[in-house]
Amino acid sequence: MSTVAENYLKTLDEVKSLCEKSGRDPKECTLVAVSKTKPVELLREAYEAGCRDFGENYVQELVDKIPQLPDDIRWHMIGHLQTNKVKYIVGKTFLIHSVDSVKLAREIGKQSEKIGTISDILLEVNIAAEDSKFGFKPEEVPDAVREIALIPGVRIKGLMTSAPICEDPEENRIFFHNMKQLSIDIKKQKTDNVYMDCLSMGMSGDYETAVSEGAGIVRIGTAIFGARDYHI
Repeated sequence: MSTVAENYLKTLDEVKSLCEKSGRDPKECTLVAVSKTKPVELLREAYEAGCRDFGENYVQELVDKIPQLPDDIRWHMIGHLQTNKVKYIVGKTFLIHSVDSVKLAREIGKQSEKIGTISDILLEVNIAAEDSKFGFKPEEVPDAVREIALIPGVRIKGLMTSAPICEDPEENRIFFHNMKQLSIDIKKQKTDNVYMDCLSMGMSGDYETAVSEGAGIVRIGTAIFGARDYHI
């Protein structure tokens, strides 16, 4: 068995165990293998081990990889998405995690309607108010949800965040807790076209904490594929 396959299965087991420790059904948490900058051969190794959810950050890389891999893969767009590149991925992604503006949501809706589909999206929240991160401020989310829910061609499935990089993942617990509470508050509003089924948070360095706070999707790259080479 390859290193990637072993890493994937080990991480999957850890996510399942964390769910059980938190009293959650392991089926409530999806492990997305973040494969940005990684060659198709390594994705195939993860696929052979059972992985069906892959996350990409760059539109061109996503578009290039899709035809080279099996059709039953669920592709997640997790990186910053520019409006002028929406047309290239609509209809090809299972879920767009990184919707950080009403303008972007409108473009996704527009391009989705053009091809007769509905795109499932998550609203990105800058939960720690980091200047380097994209996303809505937490206090902006309720109004954004109400506005985007009215856009034809999109369906709000939940929220996403990238917590600060830190040595101690416990430092991010408050952010994950606040994200979970935000999703609960929005779900209580019972807005049409808003489901709040997905809470995408937690990466290689802090997914244990994220799962214990209710993450429904964890995005794991380094722990599965190893360190990234950004010079390719």
